[in-house]
Amino acid sequence: MTAEIRVTAPDYLKPGEAELFLDALAFAQHWHEGQKRADGQLYVSHPLAVAQTLAGWRVDIHTLAAALLHDVVEDTGATREEIAQRYGETVASLVDGVTKLDKIHFENKTHAQAENFRKMLLAMSRDVRVILIKLADRLHNMNTLDAVPLEKRQRIARETQEIFIPIANRLGFSHLYSQLEDLAFRYLHPTRHRVLERALSEARGDRQSALEKIKDEISTKISAAGLAAEVFWREKHLASIYRKMHEKHLSFAEIYDVFGFRILTDSLLSCYTVLGILHGMYKPIPGKFKDYIAMPKANGYQSLHTTLFGPFGAPIEIQIRSREMHQIAETGIAAHWMYKSSASELLQPQLQNYKWLQNLLDIQADSRDSAEFLEHIKVDLFPDAVYVFTPKGKILSLPRGATVIDFAYTVHTDIGNHCAAARINGEYRPLSTPLSNGDRVEIITDELIRPHPHWIHYAITGRARAQIRNHLRNRQQNEATTLGEKLLYKALRGLAINPSEIGLAQWEALTRAHGRSQGDILADIGMGKILAIVVARQLQVRDHDSRLQTSPGPLLISGAEGFAVRLGKCCHPIPGDPIIGQIKKDQGLIIHAHECPQVRHYREDPDKWVDVDWASDIKRVFSASICVTTINQRGMLGRIASAIANEGSNIEDVHMDNPGGSYTRLYFNVQVKNNAHLFRLIRALRSLPDVTRIQRFRGNIKRHLPSDKEAFT
Repeated sequence: MTAEIRVTAPDYLKPGEAELFLDALAFAQHWHEGQKRADGQLYVSHPLAVAQTLAGWRVDIHTLAAALLHDVVEDTGATREEIAQRYGETVASLVDGVTKLDKIHFENKTHAQAENFRKMLLAMSRDVRVILIKLADRLHNMNTLDAVPLEKRQRIARETQEIFIPIANRLGFSHLYSQLEDLAFRYLHPTRHRVLERALSEARGDRQSALEKIKDEISTKISAAGLAAEVFWREKHLASIYRKMHEKHLSFAEIYDVFGFRILTDSLLSCYTVLGILHGMYKPIPGKFKDYIAMPKANGYQSLHTTLFGPFGAPIEIQIRSREMHQIAETGIAAHWMYKSSASELLQPQLQNYKWLQNLLDIQADSRDSAEFLEHIKVDLFPDAVYVFTPKGKILSLPRGATVIDFAYTVHTDIGNHCAAARINGEYRPLSTPLSNGDRVEIITDELIRPHPHWIHYAITGRARAQIRNHLRNRQQNEATTLGEKLLYKALRGLAINPSEIGLAQWEALTRAHGRSQGDILADIGMGKILAIVVARQLQVRDHDSRLQTSPGPLLISGAEGFAVRLGKCCHPIPGDPIIGQIKKDQGLIIHAHECPQVRHYREDPDKWVDVDWASDIKRVFSASICVTTINQRGMLGRIASAIANEGSNIEDVHMDNPGGSYTRLYFNVQVKNNAHLFRLIRALRSLPDVTRIQRFRGNIKRHLPSDKEAFT
């Protein structure tokens, strides 16, 4: 016989909605019959507690019904289809968004956790009610954590600390955030929690009369000014106190803002009026005023913060906000029904969260897997922000430590992809420059610029990192596909086959045999995973008319191919040098000089080499290294640098070494168009007085003497 829990529906529901609520409760009781939680309570008490928390936020009936049913698909024999048929597709979709992926096999626990969070966050980005249910679910689980084993207790608390607390904060649930943070602190650091709890209780008793007196003084002054406001004192939650003690190496007695005041007014204008009254009563502490009304936090939080010298000699922290701001601060995204409103109807604080939720979809599309997706969004979950301005005066909020690259991608993906330079407060700065509060940032774009692999090292926002990685992957794939096509055509011509005669039937047979698309096969050839000659033989056409009588020519190299074709750093080939191409797995085609010592022992394997030559219309410059030995004379470096510039070359890098005292060796990395340009440069340097020897240096310039293995030519 089913044990029943008798409850009434939330009083704000309409009669038909109340009936649906009770029916969903009965459905949950039926399917959870016989199940109990670790504390011995009937299992159905858990979804009911989740629904009651949500009812406190006055959510709609679909959210309440999904809360009551959120575990039936995961833990019982009920199906999504049954829920959809009985309660509608909306409720079924919400339940599906909350349900874990426990029935799918994953490589490891970390991968499973990442995929669960990815699924939940994507469902949240489509319908915010998913995360409302999940946060209420996590709150009840944390409140009943005493009943589970210690190891599981700490795992759940740590997971809450790493994911759910930042999400609650990012979406503006300050009250829920404080509750979850204190609970996680209690289970992860039980002894510290007990000590601080006792210290806070004692301090509360000691200071209560002084706090009440200050409260009465403030209330009297505000009333005398003809304003209606609610004044009350509050205390920091324990986890916040501990974090401040830990970060600033302070004792509890040194934390002066354990207790503070909050003032709720009727309007935005009243907030600033009250601020003026307070600054007239007590002296403000310089540098301790923050206007989060004019510049809201990334999670939509708005309030005025000021710290004053109190009447008893101790600083007092005061927050001033309107009642609407307070509602948004306490319940965040639940304060306004964003899933019912269009973006044009949202206030600016809600619009910031709305845009962040939508960005999750973009980050997912640009992430390779669940672990990478979670890595990208973790940075964005922490709202410690800097506020910067666009040239038109628009305020953008970015995570602390964000750089010019992050700013560019926040403005628009195309701005980020073509970001060439930036002006910060009117001065040109590198793309890696970290931004500070109040910076005015202007991005200068160039259609020829593309994301560089180095950008990923100084981009910190999830959006920027995901976009850069996605662009680099696509670019590598495209370049590898283009190279693979060239290599395959060359191999076909080597078999006297006309590539244009390869028909769709041959390609379809090949893709079925490999289980990969034509583009993937070509990319694999370009990256050296498959030999072009092997694919060419598989595509071989027997028709005599498709045969060619000419031998294949070399593959032409321009030096600008990028990821799929790279110049060997071991020998720095430049146009005019005899070259050969090495197929290297997962690296594509590496171009080496013929005499490069790094490749001599590979040359007996013809399948790893490609006949290559320089294209005739190369318009870029290349790096070459030279070693100049000169008599030690004052100003010699300047004369050599001037001679290099006169020959139309640029110095990329220079290092110096003094082997004997009388002579100096200078190592230059210079930019040249080809080896004829390099030879002209060397002749010009030889004509300088006191230059005794010049060698082309094969390899990179080091900050130390070249070893015996370095080759000079």
